[in-house]
Formats: sequence, C-alpha cells, structure tokens
Amino acid sequence: MSGLFVTFEGVEGAGKSSVLTYVYEYLKEEGYDVIHTREPGGIEIAEKIREVILNKDHTAMDGKTEALLYAAARRQHLVEKVIPALNKGTIVLCDRFVDSSLAYQGYARGLGIDEVYKINEFAIDDCMPNLTILFELDPQIGLKRIADNKGREQNRLDLEKLTFHEKVAEAYQILKDRFHDRIKTVDAEQSQEAVQSECLKIVKEYL
Repeated sequence: MSGLFVTFEGVEGAGKSSVLTYVYEYLKEEGYDVIHTREPGGIEIAEKIREVILNKDHTAMDGKTEALLYAAARRQHLVEKVIPALNKGTIVLCDRFVDSSLAYQGYARGLGIDEVYKINEFAIDDCMPNLTILFELDPQIGLKRIADNKGREQNRLDLEKLTFHEKVAEAYQILKDRFHDRIKTVDAEQSQEAVQSECLKIVKEYL
C-alpha cells in the first residue's frame, strides 16, 4: 500500500473531528490526494452499525457485543473505503480507529486490551495506521465542552460516568507507550489554532 494512513484519537470532546477537517482542507489545497473518514462509519453499512452502537436506548448492550460491532464496522470500512484509497496512494485521515476499541472496550470496559486487539487483528488483517495523533485532554474538560456545545448530538458514550472517561484517558497513556513509534501526542487544552498548527506540523513532517 503506497498511501498514508493517519488516525486521530482522544477522549470525548478533545476536538479531533474539527482539527481533522482543518488538516484535510489544508492538504487538499496543497494539492495532495487526500480523503477524510470516520469510525464507526465512513460507508453505508458501517454507518448503520454506528447507529446501533451509539443509540442512547441501547444501554443494555454487552461490552463484548460492543467490541464485536466496532470490529465489524471497522472491517467493512477498511475493505470498502480505506484499503482501496491506500492502494491508490491516497492519504487517508480517519477520525478514530483500532486504538479507540483498545481504550474504550479493552480498558475502560475491562475486556482486556490484548483480548480486544485479537478481535481486531482478525478484522484488520495487519492494516494499522502509519501515524496516529493522540489528543491529550482531561476528560472532565472534554465532557464540559460537549455539554456546552448545544449543536453536538449526544450519544450513548456521552452518558457514561466520569470514571469511565478517566479510564479511557488512562488507556491512551498505556497505548502511547506501547505504540510509541506510531503515536504522537498533542495538548488538546490549547487553543484550537494551536492544536491545528501542531497537528499539521506532525503530518507534514511525516510526509
């Protein structure tokens, strides 16, 4: 695969989606062959799975069911959108990927990082990101941002207690050490402009 696979990770409310859009627009203007996408979602089947996972009525969902649904959506998204783009030499910017499953289901839900990694190994066939930008933020600040942002739709994960989101943040620190060659961090408490320029610098250096 000759393209570049860049993923954006972080706790809820870290601001990665808007920064990803900024990086995408910049690279496009510079003439790069680039697409942006998200997980779960990005294509029709995966978006339908997203609706099931994030539906606020589905509070009875078991942790393993959740992990398997994410892996299923990820598989379809990869084969239908990401891998064909990478094979064409395109830069793929993706809002969340496998690290989210390791942090949310593996660690915060207590299923085990290695156990959830095994499920995903089956789903992704070694297609790991070349570069991951991790937005570091106190989960309390992230949740406050979400509460203050009236335009943002609330999903099932937003209803989790603060302790759950603190575990997610803890998990990302573990993953940062484990995949230190791939994961680069950004302080998401800075202004959006500062975060944007830092992310752009990381991507451009990699390119």
